[in-house]
Amino acid sequence: MKKERKVFIITGMSGAGRSQTLKAFEDFGYFCVDNLPIALLDRFAEFLVKSPDMRRVALGMDIREGKALLSGLPEMLKRLKARGIDHRILFLDAADAALVQRFSETRHRHPLGTKISRAIREERQRLLPIKEIADKVIDTSSMTLGELKESISQTMGLTRTREMTLSVISFGYKYGLPMDADIVVDVRFLPNPNYVPSLKKLTGLHAGVSRHLMGQSLARRFLDDYLKLITGLLPHYVREGKSYLTIAVGCTGGRHRSVCIARYLADKLRGSGHPIQEFHRDINH
Repeated sequence: MKKERKVFIITGMSGAGRSQTLKAFEDFGYFCVDNLPIALLDRFAEFLVKSPDMRRVALGMDIREGKALLSGLPEMLKRLKARGIDHRILFLDAADAALVQRFSETRHRHPLGTKISRAIREERQRLLPIKEIADKVIDTSSMTLGELKESISQTMGLTRTREMTLSVISFGYKYGLPMDADIVVDVRFLPNPNYVPSLKKLTGLHAGVSRHLMGQSLARRFLDDYLKLITGLLPHYVREGKSYLTIAVGCTGGRHRSVCIARYLADKLRGSGHPIQEFHRDINH
């Protein structure tokens, strides 16, 4: 059986983790090339077509390509497709504060200048068109290397038919919105188990917290209505070519309500026929 060729284009904000991502792809057996000039893409594509063993490839590209990356990417993707090479775009992002801290700690110069905060704002604006066409956006702001590698492993599952994968994430508003969220659900209208002494030190994964929340008619009505809404929307996301949909569920601290509701949604959505991923970002805060 002929193996499917997979080509990932790794791009995104400077300092968001492109080098670590490429190393992770190498660990998964991918042939990785960093900073391949777009001018050499045709030759590289020809090389791929003629090399039967080159079926798992990751290409790193960043803002140093300048206008060539921004204006040349759409044409580059057309040429890859014309040669029968399937591709996916992975965009790495992070909050401005996280990027500033990383540049300060490493003392690396930002590609767009020495004033880091200004350079980050300019780069974010320039890369917005690429981010909008990306198959997957990963927010690395608070990720460990292990969590980044796990997210990359899940992203590798994107198939040629663009089967849509659902990701359900719980988070705490006090720690900021997940940058890769497509749909945000605010469950702070539910009574907070944090103020119940016997539940305060538990999380939304504990059966006691689940019974406390799901025993409320308000929570049950909300979940019934929301599941009808989201399952009705899923076919439309698929039809628009969405390959990865992230539903973020938030409460104040990200330990009780959002975790319980995210777990419930993930369990119910497993019956939708889409692959499901579940992640609780702030459960240990």
